Amino acid sequence: MSAAIANTKEGERVLLRRDDGGVAWLTLNRPGQRNALSIELLTALQREIDAIAGDKAAKVVVIAGAGPAFCSGHDLREMRANPSRKHYETVFNLCSRLMLSITKLPKPVIARVHGIATAAGCQLVATCDLAIASEGARFATPGVNIGLFCSTPMVPLSRAVGRKAAMEMLLTGDFVEAARARELGLVNRVVPAESLDTEVNALAQQIIQKSAFIVSIGKEAFYRQTELGLADAYAYASEVMTRNMLTRDAEEGIDAFLEKRPPSWEDR
Repeated sequence: MSAAIANTKEGERVLLRRDDGGVAWLTLNRPGQRNALSIELLTALQREIDAIAGDKAAKVVVIAGAGPAFCSGHDLREMRANPSRKHYETVFNLCSRLMLSITKLPKPVIARVHGIATAAGCQLVATCDLAIASEGARFATPGVNIGLFCSTPMVPLSRAVGRKAAMEMLLTGDFVEAARARELGLVNRVVPAESLDTEVNALAQQIIQKSAFIVSIGKEAFYRQTELGLADAYAYASEVMTRNMLTRDAEEGIDAFLEKRPPSWEDR
């Protein structure tokens, strides 16, 4: 666990980390503020993501929220207490850097969502590679209701769901129930609240059984090809598969399949 996890003024950590069976659980810990993303919390998350990138023991990351909500977005009280261009630029640059780091992290990131995920909280869910939500979870980009269009949340949201659905969320600010979020592709699964941790851990453990090196190749390729035109995407993907085929884990995996035995990954 990184020693850089920040503390609140009351001495409580704003971000908790627990490592269990190859899974790094990161819990936003500002329950009284619905886990609003203060500068302190954004900085703590960035430090942990950076630390996990070089932590061979951590194969999968789970991001969760303490208290009644997953994340309510940016800390608006903090922002209004510092009404300067420099402060606003600092907040949004920190947030954008964090979201990019999650995407570039060579390990899958799962959002464990309960309660509300609004504005930058919804952005965080859309940014994570996978998301499992409880039946009572709700999602929204409600900035338009208070005169602050959710422009940065729009970036991953518009890539996670269809354009029409994204625009409706952005223009109305209405809440989307968990079942509808699954239909839209914002989350992968919706489960009873009491099963949320079990389902998240089961998915994480399923991924951990794969070659971590090959998973990292695949995650990077997935996001890079989505930004390319069709012909360029195929050319890039073909090059990636060629490099992948030349790896020891690909050779081992194919041989194990042909020989009907479990594979023994090199990265273990």
